[in-house]
Amino acid sequence: MYRHSPSFRVVSAVADADDEDLVDLEPPLSEVVDPTALDRLFEATATSDRSGEGRVTFRYRGHDVIVRSDGDVELE
Repeated sequence: MYRHSPSFRVVSAVADADDEDLVDLEPPLSEVVDPTALDRLFEATATSDRSGEGRVTFRYRGHDVIVRSDGDVELE
């Protein structure tokens, strides 16, 4: 099953919550968090499936964004 990257899921969730097109979001996610680092944080590697529990929380466009290691993205 194909899964979108955590950074894409964040942008998509925020765009949906704000009723905007994801390509029109300002500021871009990269001004708040490094999207590549966010994506790599939870990706599986050759030696680990990164199946442990973890999360990253940051503020973006007025939302508290929680990215969980299971792939869920939550906005508060």
